[in-house]
Amino acid sequence: MTAEEIKKKDSEYIMHTYGRFDIVLDHGKGATLWDADGKKHVDLTSGIGVNSLGHGNPAIVNAVTKQAEKLMHASNLYYTEPMVSAAEKLVTATGMGKIFFANSGAEANEGAIKLARKYSFDKYGEGRNTIVTLIQSFHGRTVTTLKATGQEKFHQYFFPFTEGFAYAKANDLADVTAKADKTCCAVMMEMIQGEGGVLPLNKEFVQGVAKFCKENDILLIVDEVQTGIGRCGSLFAYEQYGIAPDIVTMAKGLGGGLPIGGVLAAKSCADVMGPGTHGSTFGGNPVSAASANVVLDTVMKPEFLKEVEEKGAYIKEKVLGFHSPAVKNVRGMGLMLGIIVDPEKRTGYVAKLMEKGVLVLTAGTDAIRLLPPLVITYEEIDQALEAMKGVFES
Repeated sequence: MTAEEIKKKDSEYIMHTYGRFDIVLDHGKGATLWDADGKKHVDLTSGIGVNSLGHGNPAIVNAVTKQAEKLMHASNLYYTEPMVSAAEKLVTATGMGKIFFANSGAEANEGAIKLARKYSFDKYGEGRNTIVTLIQSFHGRTVTTLKATGQEKFHQYFFPFTEGFAYAKANDLADVTAKADKTCCAVMMEMIQGEGGVLPLNKEFVQGVAKFCKENDILLIVDEVQTGIGRCGSLFAYEQYGIAPDIVTMAKGLGGGLPIGGVLAAKSCADVMGPGTHGSTFGGNPVSAASANVVLDTVMKPEFLKEVEEKGAYIKEKVLGFHSPAVKNVRGMGLMLGIIVDPEKRTGYVAKLMEKGVLVLTAGTDAIRLLPPLVITYEEIDQALEAMKGVFES
């Protein structure tokens, strides 16, 4: 099909739940994509942080192909080696207790919510089930994770929502402790609020929340769906905050392009969810897990993580060095960056960058969000920076 035929059929047969860019993507290599018309683009989106090892990664392609030939699916009624291997790597690397595998970030956060509430119910009985999240947070698009999301614009149309959530101001410890009353079983937060505008939390605030939770037997859930799996220059972003969460959720970059999510639980709550309390038909699918093993074997190397940190610092320095009032700031960690611009001009900048062959994302009201593949080369980075310089300085 031609690009126009694909777009026409999309309009005819697929629900219009996405504001798509006017590009039909065809194939990619590393951090470079080609559209159906043959135009080349530097990809600073990686499928919203999913293609962590880039497009067409040979190791992933080989592992997925071999696993698909052996066993594509078995359900969790049986043991499979790829899932067990991925679990061992994550648990060993973090010092946590055990992991549950799901398919997505929203599913992982749903699992974390259930785990926290059951932990509290088992220990204290009914009435202790509130979960405090932060204003400007984003935790998913299911009815429950939408309610967990601390952004009013998402709380529309789908009433009634799941009960049991309270919202506190980010970087305001007093507000968190006030909202986390005797009905509270958990506090849930992202180290960097991605969809909220690439907003990193203050280290002192995060450590204060962790201390408060520990003192009151309130579980600390860290949502690493976007920040995890090497994205911020460490396996998980929370490591850079000097805390030990009770629950860590992940997805996106874990599968390197295939759907997989996970709920890591500390040893103190690793056995809360017994047989029949939770499940997922496709969770830990052998093919997705085979891809996850390649990703983990790569991103857990210290030299790889150091390179992610260095690439992020390089991009930040170059963008801040543009001779342009268009760039107000650059915030974020590693290769999760937000270029802060005038909200009224952001759409125009994104469109101009796309014209010049650079694909970017947005977040919040004023951020142009960059989530490139972690394997992006300096040559690809420089191509993107040259286009940005032209757009922001013009």
